[in-house]
Amino acid sequence: NHNPWQIIDEQEIYNNNWIKVTHSNVINPSGNKGIYGKVHYKNVAVGIVPLDDEMNTYLVGQFRFAIDKYSWEIPEGGSPFNEHPLAAAQRELLEETGLKAAHWKAVTEMHLSNSVSDEFAVIYVATGLSHHKASPEETEELAIKKIPFDEAYQMVQNGIITDSMSVAGILRTKLLLLEEKLFL
Repeated sequence: NHNPWQIIDEQEIYNNNWIKVTHSNVINPSGNKGIYGKVHYKNVAVGIVPLDDEMNTYLVGQFRFAIDKYSWEIPEGGSPFNEHPLAAAQRELLEETGLKAAHWKAVTEMHLSNSVSDEFAVIYVATGLSHHKASPEETEELAIKKIPFDEAYQMVQNGIITDSMSVAGILRTKLLLLEEKLFL
């Protein structure tokens, strides 16, 4: 498990509050010179699959600038490294949907696009839901959709939901439900 990449030099190309982009001149695993670009994320990504007592879930719809498309997703956000991801997940669920949950279970951890970024995510299932006032951030124009969980699962199966955290969270939740390892 050694690192076969050698960095000759590295240059910061871009930096903001959320990401830093670097360009590296490298010696690749075959011994040849090459280049590599990397996006460093300054937060842990968090995602939430909220499930109510009737096995409904809540999706968030919004236009995603980076892909120039509308996207239905599980509620998601970012957790600064000095904050526990669960606290961020609780905050994001309330902000985006107006929901609070009595019970939380981390169901998966993942790297979102490890060929070009170091973005790491934690996905939770939230149950024991109660309704409160949502307060989305100014960059968010959100639609909230309450649907049966199995319909969200079918949206993943049919390629309607394509966001990686949503796909992973919904599939992992479905697997845990089938294995009866998720207690509601």
